[in-house]
Amino acid sequence: MLKQMLGCCKVYISESRNRVALEAIERAAKLFPEAPIINKFEDVIYNRVGYTLVSEIGPNPTSCSLRAAVFEMVKAAFQAIDLGMHCGSHPRLGVVDHICFHPLAGISLDHVAGTAKSLAADVGSGLQVATFLYGAAHHDGRSLDSIRRELGYFKPNAAGNQWIGGPQSETLQLNPDAGPPRAVQKKGVVVVGATQWVDNYNVPIFTNDMDAVRKIAKRVSGRGGGLPSVQSMALAHGKSIIEVACNLLDTSKVGGDEIQREVERLAREEGMDVGEGYYTDHSQGKLIESYLKLVDHSAD
Repeated sequence: MLKQMLGCCKVYISESRNRVALEAIERAAKLFPEAPIINKFEDVIYNRVGYTLVSEIGPNPTSCSLRAAVFEMVKAAFQAIDLGMHCGSHPRLGVVDHICFHPLAGISLDHVAGTAKSLAADVGSGLQVATFLYGAAHHDGRSLDSIRRELGYFKPNAAGNQWIGGPQSETLQLNPDAGPPRAVQKKGVVVVGATQWVDNYNVPIFTNDMDAVRKIAKRVSGRGGGLPSVQSMALAHGKSIIEVACNLLDTSKVGGDEIQREVERLAREEGMDVGEGYYTDHSQGKLIESYLKLVDHSAD
């Protein structure tokens, strides 16, 4: 029986085309071998990369290798990437767009929330970047999508459903929980949270009709009266492909198979063809299994 207290952190960086920058970020993580990167998901069209790190978290959540590794990755990302030069079809609020901590085994959500709050304080004050908290890390438990809506995350700032450059204004519609009360063109802002496990599942639809896919995405989502605990949006993903990108907030209620079937049903009504969807990360069980194998091999 697994007795370790394991947590994981997903770190989303607004870059996937600059190899030098990504190598610098990964070198920073390797300074803390106790918190290895278990999964890396790159998408060149979105110009975005997601890293998943796993480690043990001891009784003091503010002094763990996971928090330290993520902080060094964030610092390296700010040094290597200029958001003002960014272009991609995935929305973002900053160079380090989103960080989320999840309990994996033998540990509570409140425990990893303490790690998230500690990291946010360090990023805000130490790196002087406006930082927002959500989920269990925020005193009112506000949601990630509510912060994003307030800050204009879902509104493309260029033609062709593209996001380019950094913030157009230093003024923020929300007061950050840590750091200066303004955005920085080169860095943007950071959002840090703690939640139970979230799966990401994307389904490609072969069309250029963004309005139609937006309607499908809305009908799939719980917000639009569709599948419970599902958040979704339509994102251009190359020539004649638009993806319905979904967050599955409660995988015990809805999984990728249900998402796939519902997108296919709604797309048929529009006369559109649908491709096979995909997860952007391992399952919780696979992350734990991969981490334990890696730890065992490092001890040989």
